[in-house]
Amino acid sequence: MREELKMRKNKLRELIRASKATIGTRLLSVWPGMVEIIGHIGIFDYVEFLGEYSPWSIHDLENFGRAVELFDMSSMIKVDQNNRAFIAQRALGSGIQNILFADIRTMEDAKECVGIVRAETPQTKGVNGAANRRNVGYYVEAGSQEYVKAMDEAVVALMIEKKEAVDNLEEILSIDGIDMVQFGSGDYSLSLGYPGQRNHPKVKEAELKTIKTALEKGIRPRVEIGSINYKIE
Repeated sequence: MREELKMRKNKLRELIRASKATIGTRLLSVWPGMVEIIGHIGIFDYVEFLGEYSPWSIHDLENFGRAVELFDMSSMIKVDQNNRAFIAQRALGSGIQNILFADIRTMEDAKECVGIVRAETPQTKGVNGAANRRNVGYYVEAGSQEYVKAMDEAVVALMIEKKEAVDNLEEILSIDGIDMVQFGSGDYSLSLGYPGQRNHPKVKEAELKTIKTALEKGIRPRVEIGSINYKIE
């Protein structure tokens, strides 16, 4: 009888569970060499591929996942609103462990995103089925309890970047299964009618509201910093 394949641990989830800070970096490229360079630096807990902006194929995502697995770090992909279920589930199947969903506007959007990631069981109430993909050994753990656990541990992050999202923030962040949010000043300023004015007072006000509300709800606010040497006073 074959032994069960123990699916790879999710370092980002483990750090969140332990209430520890996390630091990640982002790539516009799916070139595995860039992932390896980041891994050799040894600083980052996870690396994010900005799939919303860059060209890529399913083969690229698999090779991205393989490169990350050479190091003690997790992976994430940012997906846009169009066809997000297909992209997120194929990314998870490729071995990318965590998903950042862009263009969230409503509570229904947030609920949909959580369901996309979770396995389709009566308990987890997701829509992610038993597919024979790379993350499960192509067959070994397809639809198994190990698979269900891995999908439960996938970190679900949301971009709060539209006026409608900020207006609906309390409802959005009330959905179970949301782990992390990030404010998007570029899109938010655009949705307010202030294109490019990322530091407009109304934009900064919404950013602070997003961070404070997330903390009140027990959800991690993710913020961008300009340097790994940045120090919070």
